[in-house]
Amino acid sequence: MSDLTSVEEKTQVETDPLTVPAYGYELIREILIPELLGRDTPDLLYWAGKRIARLFPLDAIEESYTFFQKVGWGNLEVVKQTKNEITYQLSSDLIEKRLKEKGKCTFQLEAGYLAQQYEQTKKVIAEAFEDPKRKDKKITITVRWDSKNPVVE
Repeated sequence: MSDLTSVEEKTQVETDPLTVPAYGYELIREILIPELLGRDTPDLLYWAGKRIARLFPLDAIEESYTFFQKVGWGNLEVVKQTKNEITYQLSSDLIEKRLKEKGKCTFQLEAGYLAQQYEQTKKVIAEAFEDPKRKDKKITITVRWDSKNPVVE
């Protein structure tokens, strides 16, 4: 029964056109979560992002662009790609505001999500690193994987 509820909840999340005010989202993400998790916030958000990716697997990594917009994480754009690495630029009005107003903010949730999606689609171990470009008011996330290090299922 819990599996059925889980599928119904996922479907509702994916199709529900409701929106959340940015203030409420930021209150939870930038104030409440760090208050609860303390200095472990970035690490735990990274693993939470990986968990979200496992709960909402994609058929193709390109679907991440739509997913990021749907959940309000911003616009994802490929900046550079090599054999075992891809660099994305993440931007939005909310990110710009967060970087301008808040001295220390993290985008490990998004990085963890991308790392896990790459693991699932490429079937290799992947890691992601964020690099805030405060001057440009954008975030760079680099995902690296090793083709010689497959995921053991």
